[in-house]
Amino acid sequence: QVQLVESGGGSVQVGGSLRLSCAASGIIYCMGWFRQSPGKEREGVASITKDFKRAYVESVKGRFTISRDNTKNAVYLQMDSLKPDDTAIYYCAAAPACGDFLLKSPRTTKFWGQGTQVTVSS
Repeated sequence: QVQLVESGGGSVQVGGSLRLSCAASGIIYCMGWFRQSPGKEREGVASITKDFKRAYVESVKGRFTISRDNTKNAVYLQMDSLKPDDTAIYYCAAAPACGDFLLKSPRTTKFWGQGTQVTVSS
């Protein structure tokens, strides 16, 4: 059983920063982050392979940085220059491949964390 435990969410002012962390029970090839706001579909934010190949949704490029530590089975999301539109519940996810990881209708099943709330006030 794959378990993902998230932390680091909170409230921040526009332009501020937060760092999300996710600890996994074992190493998985593809890990990343999704987010969901009330009334909106779940959105893929960023992914990273075991070999540190990264992908981002266009709206966060240049502001968010995903990283991982394979010795700790952990993945992180550094969020800078936060905007009100970034307000959402952020979910850590893991899958055996990253090819379709961020797509709305991926073919590969993911494991999910419990989610952590991020609120950006203006």
